Amino acid sequence: MNKSFLLLLSLLLLSCSITQERQELSVAEELDGRPDKSEVPLDFSGISDAIPQYEPWSPSINPVSYTVLGKEYKVLKTNKGYQQQGIASWYGTKFHQKKTATGEDYDMFAMTAAHKTLPIPSYARVTNLDNQASIVVKINDRGPFHEHRIIDLSYIAAVKLGIETAGTGFVEVTAVHPGEMGASLALAKQVYIQIGAFSDRANAAKLQQRLAEEISLTASRIKKQETSDKTLYRVQVGPISSVTEADEITQKLNSIAITRTQFISE
Repeated sequence: MNKSFLLLLSLLLLSCSITQERQELSVAEELDGRPDKSEVPLDFSGISDAIPQYEPWSPSINPVSYTVLGKEYKVLKTNKGYQQQGIASWYGTKFHQKKTATGEDYDMFAMTAAHKTLPIPSYARVTNLDNQASIVVKINDRGPFHEHRIIDLSYIAAVKLGIETAGTGFVEVTAVHPGEMGASLALAKQVYIQIGAFSDRANAAKLQQRLAEEISLTASRIKKQETSDKTLYRVQVGPISSVTEADEITQKLNSIAITRTQFISE
């Protein structure tokens, strides 16, 4: 066996070793999780809510639209009047000390969050619809890019809201502005997925029947809503007891091409 062959074999083995190490590193980098117990503050009460301040909206941070994983997201022109109910998640060690959309370092012990479409920076009150815990966070990053999540909280924000252990929770997100802390009015515990609204009750009944026949979904209702100028019949699935159940129902709805949904509570 000549020296050239031995040298080539050594280089190949070294290359394989480096490739495996990079793959293992890549897998490790994909994992997210909680900080080490020694890093976690013992007293969370000393960590205050974010305080809304006037900050300019840079066009470079807030383009008209952007694309992630093949999906386009349109950034809202304003955060005035923004309110939405849905599922919150949180992110931790994977992104700690990495750059956010604003250029700030992500700090999992700061009261911040990521949002797909609110102008950055914005401030929002997030209320847990299960226990009514409420916090104010600064939106300084984009995400979460999971189809059925509306906000990604910092680790400490999730702890203060009471969703850190479960990983997700039903919340209401309301934009707040300098000088107003936007007291929470979200006192509801029953959560529904609304899948349609009709002026004719017969059409709402047809959709409800379709749910039962095509995906065996019978836990639905038709909610009548009257205003001064019209009456709507809203088809709603629920009440929903957990985020896992919400994800399962959403998958069933997607299988019959029902994708335009929203969470509501009462």
